[in-house]
Amino acid sequence: KAHTNIMKAQRIIEEFRSTLNFKYPVAKDFDVVYEYLLKRLVEANMKKDIEILEECLVHLRGMRDTWKEVMVATQNAVAK
Repeated sequence: KAHTNIMKAQRIIEEFRSTLNFKYPVAKDFDVVYEYLLKRLVEANMKKDIEILEECLVHLRGMRDTWKEVMVATQNAVAK
């Protein structure tokens, strides 16, 4: 079950990576982070290491929270 769920997480990150638009410089930064997370997930899957999974989760939650803030800021800017 751990393997299946880690593979799901990898596929989601691979999808995020595939949608990056390198016309924008920030895409390269996201690509580096996604690549790192994918490597860590592979390692976590091989070792069944929960600490690595928790590290990935911290990074992903941080990215999620940042995107939420960007969306709120964008909506507020559009509403003005």
